[in-house]
Amino acid sequence: MVFIPEEYYLWDFWLVSPHEWSDARALYHLYYLQAPRALPDPSLRHSMATVGHAVSRDLRQWEHQGTVLAVGVPGSWDDRAIWTGSVTIKNDLGYMFYTALSRDEKVPVQRIGLAISSDLVHWQRHPNNPLFEVDTRWYEPQNTEQWDAQTWRDPCVVYSSDDETYYMFLAARANTGPLDGRGVIGLARSTDLLSWEFLPPVSMPGDFTEMEVPQVMVVNNLFYLLFCATRHSATRLARQEGKSWSGTHYLVADKLTGPYRSLTDEPLVADATGTYYAGKLVRESAGALSFIAWRQWDKDGNFCGGLSDPAKVYVLPDGRLKVDAQQLWSDQTR
Repeated sequence: MVFIPEEYYLWDFWLVSPHEWSDARALYHLYYLQAPRALPDPSLRHSMATVGHAVSRDLRQWEHQGTVLAVGVPGSWDDRAIWTGSVTIKNDLGYMFYTALSRDEKVPVQRIGLAISSDLVHWQRHPNNPLFEVDTRWYEPQNTEQWDAQTWRDPCVVYSSDDETYYMFLAARANTGPLDGRGVIGLARSTDLLSWEFLPPVSMPGDFTEMEVPQVMVVNNLFYLLFCATRHSATRLARQEGKSWSGTHYLVADKLTGPYRSLTDEPLVADATGTYYAGKLVRESAGALSFIAWRQWDKDGNFCGGLSDPAKVYVLPDGRLKVDAQQLWSDQTR
């Protein structure tokens, strides 16, 4: 049964799986952006987002746990809204990296911060927040006067046992090239999760204005970089004869740090209106690979804001992924 919180819209989300956390209850922990359903216009949710929490044993039946990360106190760097992040585990502590906005700035200048938890329920902000801002050696500076295409967000942290290093993938924009095609996935590395060194992007610019909500997972010895997009560059549209889509796609690489390349121009799960967005790959308890996304529109075209069921992911012989999107949603909701 798909998960639609009664009082809140749900959109971008991130997960902690049972194998990542020493919990005898074997729970999946879901963290998601939320805003009240009482809003007069769902588009207002971005300026007042907080982080909700739910748990599940099977990725289908979810128990809402309340708000785990609200905005900061007035005057703080994150007092306007909390945006997308991820959780990584180190020494039985959860490290939640998140994006946030400040009320002091009229436009959405994005910075990355950190909260830490010993139980995945109660989170404390790190005293050195924000951890960093955009590195302009490779990435486009943010503009305090310009709304369009501000992109320095959605941190996803992955640990590499090969070099005992944490790598952060994040939505960014290259600092050169046509404005409508600067969307890239940025990269940083750290050995302690606190001090970060920035590196060049792992993807090439040119196709998208923004590449949002990255996730990296290894499947059959190949690294898959998922991202979502809705704004295609003129160059890509010309190549695709004007065909556009909104949803989740992926790139692949032979090593964690890339470079990542395209296997296909066909998206993983997408359509003209972005019915499902910001999808994630997840391993179920029996090891099966599944795909989950949040649903943006219901069948009548109204904003929905709910989490889909998991749908089976098929890995084709050439490495391409396929998802049966019909498995994502049922008419029975709670």
